Amino acid sequence: MKKEELAGLEAGRSAIQDELDAERNVALRNRMGQFATPLSLATEIQRYAHRQTGEHEDIRFMDPAFGTGSFYSALLNVFPQARIHAAVGYEIDSCYGRPAAELWRATGVDIRLEDFTHSEMPKGSERYNLVICNPPYVRHHHIDNGEKKRLQQYTVKASGMKISGLAGLYCYFLGLCHPWMVEGGLAGWLIPSEFMDVNYGVALKSYLLDKVTLLHIHRFDPRDVQFSDALVSSAIVWFRNQPPATDHEVRFTFGGTLERPALERLVSARMLRHDPKWTRYPMAEKHKAAKGPVLGDFFKIKRGLATGNNRYFILSEQEIARRSLPMNAFKPILPSPRYLADDEIKSDRNGNPVLERRLFLLDPPWTENEIRNRHPELWVYLEEGKERGIPDSYICRHRRLWYSQENRPPAPFVCTYLGRSDKKSGRPFRFILNNSMATAANVYLMLYPSNSFKQTLQARPELNRQVWKFLNEICPQAMLGEGRVYGGGLHKLEPKELGNVPADAIAELLPGSDWSPHKEQVDLFSSQAD
Repeated sequence: MKKEELAGLEAGRSAIQDELDAERNVALRNRMGQFATPLSLATEIQRYAHRQTGEHEDIRFMDPAFGTGSFYSALLNVFPQARIHAAVGYEIDSCYGRPAAELWRATGVDIRLEDFTHSEMPKGSERYNLVICNPPYVRHHHIDNGEKKRLQQYTVKASGMKISGLAGLYCYFLGLCHPWMVEGGLAGWLIPSEFMDVNYGVALKSYLLDKVTLLHIHRFDPRDVQFSDALVSSAIVWFRNQPPATDHEVRFTFGGTLERPALERLVSARMLRHDPKWTRYPMAEKHKAAKGPVLGDFFKIKRGLATGNNRYFILSEQEIARRSLPMNAFKPILPSPRYLADDEIKSDRNGNPVLERRLFLLDPPWTENEIRNRHPELWVYLEEGKERGIPDSYICRHRRLWYSQENRPPAPFVCTYLGRSDKKSGRPFRFILNNSMATAANVYLMLYPSNSFKQTLQARPELNRQVWKFLNEICPQAMLGEGRVYGGGLHKLEPKELGNVPADAIAELLPGSDWSPHKEQVDLFSSQAD
């Protein structure tokens, strides 16, 4: 097929992609995990694959999430057509698959309009030596439990990978593809980089280190989002379907492009096996665990509470007064960080934060019968919530009383949960000194001093400001290195990750104290499980 014909087919494919994407809103495509690979990136990936294959090796190509065929289009443009012995694609969505099958019909590709995860494992002669895929990025909460169990069972059978129920659909695709590859076959997967840091990624990382030979992971700079309609940080994972050598090293690259990365480093598989966070490479030579005390030695760190519906449960003073709701059914709560001009929250004599935007969390201590009899205005508000379906939401329906909140006492220090590394202040996360009795929602992490540390702070209240000053002077890289990153350069810290940040300066405030890791933790949360 001539270049002009291939160019015409690609123009047709691109038009089909644009038209179909325009017909579906972003929310639907997010739920289905449909994020098309740009042709420029698909071509770069196929050029890389071309360099990794033998010069005269016949190509049996497979894409289990074909879409409109951007990887196949790039394959035809990069590999000599005489070398392409077979090509197959699976596509579950007929809206994309049918026009793609018609478009590419004359080229010989076998497009199967079916769910790849239900397909039978192939026989030896039907296996493939080149698998390139951008699998559907469907989050775990969009996969129902019955389907999730089926996928877990099939993936164990196919690859031995025992995938967590919190994993996205892309992890199952990668594991299920294992028996479709010939021994020594090459695979390139364009997937979210979050697997490199999160707990559910452990099974996938074990597969990459033990079952196959992991060749190369290229992670795009999170500020350079590869998919305009998906807030996700992307990586390309390359491996061969063969056992790794004992002294194997993995190439890690970052930034720039796959072919011309900004940073590069070889990392031993042995080191990766003991490092829970792979996104620190290639920037770091090796993982340097904190030798001294860490924040988790001094604090019990918890996510702020999840209300179940912020618009319903969090009200302003004015709205509470307008509805004549009883104030003793509410507790103060901090507003979103964007409404906090200062990093210190002062308190009035009632413990309420002194802020222009004062908010309160509905958390009545009474049963519904007590509310109906004693607080009719509040009863009316609860009935409005029922009409809106609030009690049927996931969080509310798992509570003893649908309107009863998690137990999150006020914390003297809170940290923003999300942040950007390119902020003018140079600090992606803010530590806030909370002098009030306000609790916080799950846009914050709450730092509760351990028992002995709490006693020290009570005996020497001047230390609170010194601790707060230290927290805000923590090197940004120390925090970014423990957290995770998403598309657009958005960083996130979970409680355990913040707990791993070095805290030598706090220990220096307490001379003579022997702080062993997680020696003491205060239990303030016994009323409800997280």
